[in-house]
Amino acid sequence: MREIKIHGIYKHFKGDFYLVEEIAKDCETLESVVIYRKLYEDGSCWVRPLKDFMEKVNHEKYPNVEQEYKFELIEPYSKREKFKGE
Repeated sequence: MREIKIHGIYKHFKGDFYLVEEIAKDCETLESVVIYRKLYEDGSCWVRPLKDFMEKVNHEKYPNVEQEYKFELIEPYSKREKFKGE
């Protein structure tokens, strides 16, 4: 199973980006949930079950999506990294 990176930036298969804030437990079901923040518009926080966050894209419903999973970790880089050693 894939692991969640706390404070990692994830791309949703529909194109927007999110910051994972934390993994928590639902107080009634004890199900693991992901707390994540939109990196656009109002920056609001959202929560969804971990199993849903980790699911693969339904390619029958979304045949033109190239991304394998609903949310995929991206590795942003700093533009400063390009200038190391100069």
